[in-house]
Amino acid sequence: MASASGSPVRVRFCPSPTGNPHVGLVRTALFNWAFARHHQGTLVFRIEDTDAARDSEESYEQLLDSMRWLGFDWDEGPEVGGPHAPYRQSQRMDIYRDVAARLLDAGHAYRCYCSQEELDTRREAARAAGRPSGYDGHCRDLTDAQVEEYTSQGREPIVRFRMPDEPITFTDLVRGEITYLPENVPDYGIVRANGAPLYTLVNPVDDAMMEITHVLRGEDLLSSTPRQIALYKALIGLGVAKEIPAFGHLPYVMGEGNKKLSKRDPQSSLNLYRERGFLPEGLLNYLSLLGWSLSADQDVFTIDEMVAAFDVTDVQPNPARFDLKKCEAINADHIRLLEIKDFTERCRPWLKAPAAPWAPEDFDEAKWQAIAPHAQTRLKVLSEITDNVDFLFLPEPVLDEASWTKAMKEGSDALLTTARANLAAADWTSPESLKEAVLAAGETHGLKLGKAQAPVRVAVTGRTVGLPLFESLEVLGKEKALARIDAALARLAA
Repeated sequence: MASASGSPVRVRFCPSPTGNPHVGLVRTALFNWAFARHHQGTLVFRIEDTDAARDSEESYEQLLDSMRWLGFDWDEGPEVGGPHAPYRQSQRMDIYRDVAARLLDAGHAYRCYCSQEELDTRREAARAAGRPSGYDGHCRDLTDAQVEEYTSQGREPIVRFRMPDEPITFTDLVRGEITYLPENVPDYGIVRANGAPLYTLVNPVDDAMMEITHVLRGEDLLSSTPRQIALYKALIGLGVAKEIPAFGHLPYVMGEGNKKLSKRDPQSSLNLYRERGFLPEGLLNYLSLLGWSLSADQDVFTIDEMVAAFDVTDVQPNPARFDLKKCEAINADHIRLLEIKDFTERCRPWLKAPAAPWAPEDFDEAKWQAIAPHAQTRLKVLSEITDNVDFLFLPEPVLDEASWTKAMKEGSDALLTTARANLAAADWTSPESLKEAVLAAGETHGLKLGKAQAPVRVAVTGRTVGLPLFESLEVLGKEKALARIDAALARLAA
């Protein structure tokens, strides 16, 4: 795909550095990145940091770190540079002032002196009369005398863009043809009274000057598109823009209660997924399914497979619901797909302080390497590794009272006594031999394997749920395992 003029694809991802990145933002970045890579195009990474009250350098660094963690490379932008630098809006203020002045000189924009009180009063009157309540064009054609009167009152004007008195129609890449009538798209502000440019100016100006061909963004920005198209036409006339980009508006991501997922929702925080140990490839696989799919019968795929198949015209317009359980399931599938060496290394952050509850000197690399293949088949997220292997590295297993109560039923002491004797005589280089020992103990006491192994598991690991028991026993070792069964028997006796 190329632009309407045949230019190579150029897309942009332009977040604001206002707090922790959220998954909706990541989905937007993913679709732009995949679209650029699919079409051998260019991804421009731009920082929209004109809101000094909300933007922070810490959030800016978080954005860059998040992009790197997710594996998104960008062709132009911070740390990379490019022909349209600078790529932070706070460093482009002179450009916006110049464009605003040219729009004023050409009659595409005008100064509006209306006070907020006057605007509110006229809006209420319009609503009461059943008319559209947007700006009514009061200052569109002021006389010199009116301007002088407002100026003498000390009024500081904003700058408004003059919308054309005609319908605006465009073909959305996701939603098809859309038409906005002029009465629903009134003149709008582009520069504040203090001279600060607004998003409504800086975003399209940057897109124009950076020659963006396709704007892929959230559905919440759909209503601003006719205003931007009108501004683009003006910018083309001024020689600032070459063409109007194609627009594609991505569906809302819905959270609990079928409400739009917002930054305030805990499950929207990207940091949460990093801290829990989601793989970037697992999280991105799931987020790609929020509005798009590789095929009807394949939910799990690699990023390379997505790039090969992705086109924004295949994105569905309907809202997509974020399902944490499905996200975890897909992440689990990606954990299984890792090479074992890669898996063992990715678990490292959760095997050392502060995540790990054991002392660093108690960690045993050989035991970790031995248990890792069994752990890989059980995890949904990497952070679960800590609870699954702590029995290997703690001096004593954790004391989980709920597990103890559940497993240590009447007769458990007799079962454990028999199991211990059988295990003491078993071959500890063979998980199958250890299984036979516990199975035989269960048969002695009229229990099937599932019931027989529960007290053994809790005695040795502290929990009713965990990694495959007999492989765990083999890795822990005979001496420690039998000592723990002895400790459990002593507790039962007490």
